[in-house]
Amino acid sequence: MDRKYLRENKNSFNIVKNSKIYAKITAYEDTIFIRDLLIKYDWNLDKMPSIIKNEEKYLVLAVIDEKLRLLAKYNTRPDSQVITKLIRKFKRNPNNSAYGLNITKVFDTYVIKKQIAGDEYIFGYYDNLDDAQFVRNILLDNNWDVNIFNEIEFDDETLNYRVISVIDSNVYVLGNFKAKDEIDIKKIREEFLAKISKHKYGLASYPHLDLLKDKISELEEKFNVKTKDGIWSFENISENESVLNQIIFNLTPFQQAVFDAIDKNTSYDQIKKSLIRYNSKNFDKKILRNLDGLIELKLIEKIDDGYSKTNL
Repeated sequence: MDRKYLRENKNSFNIVKNSKIYAKITAYEDTIFIRDLLIKYDWNLDKMPSIIKNEEKYLVLAVIDEKLRLLAKYNTRPDSQVITKLIRKFKRNPNNSAYGLNITKVFDTYVIKKQIAGDEYIFGYYDNLDDAQFVRNILLDNNWDVNIFNEIEFDDETLNYRVISVIDSNVYVLGNFKAKDEIDIKKIREEFLAKISKHKYGLASYPHLDLLKDKISELEEKFNVKTKDGIWSFENISENESVLNQIIFNLTPFQQAVFDAIDKNTSYDQIKKSLIRYNSKNFDKKILRNLDGLIELKLIEKIDDGYSKTNL
């Protein structure tokens, strides 16, 4: 009777009776044990135990999608909380794929997709896998209802808090925090809008926010805040003129002086000469530190021994 009811696949075994697949198991020894267990319980999945000991191991079993699954094996008997987590984990990633169910990666963006009644729906775009999986997990647990989200959601797996906003049926993560008292909703919304604006005007790349580029005014009204950034000002921009030339950056007086001293391929000595009125202790270090800061902000670039303003 060793192989009765067994159908061998490339990397697993199906347990089959009357053309119905009752279980899919990887190891042959586990398959035999579970096959015998099904026979013992007269093939009634409702009667199958959630934990059963086989030799020195405790096997955790669960019926998911009308099939018996072997979720894990332990040396000691696991508690109900462990079993609940195992079931949730399996439902989210039954095939042990890189991202789990309903998540694909397009270049640097993670996308949540779901086929519903033959049509494909997108539920969100994310710049990191953790955010995508967190949102996907809540959707899976709540029948893909985007209205289930609170503005602040707690992740009981990472013990983090996420600030959430649903925009046009897409779920966006605005921020991720270790403690709830770190969350400043107004500031988070301002920074989120600033990210969208910087992406729109080519000052930064946030492709997961691409769909929001033309909704900034609408989102300012929705969030009841204005777009605010520590460096860039996006107020009163006319779309009929060169947008980048209108964007104002907010620099310290000395940063502004360093920036103004640079034209095209300006040498360090020329910059220092233009700033001589600011001469003070550690003058060279101060100039170099501000040059590095302007390079980091992508306002200037260094080519060989000269500095030039970037083409905004």
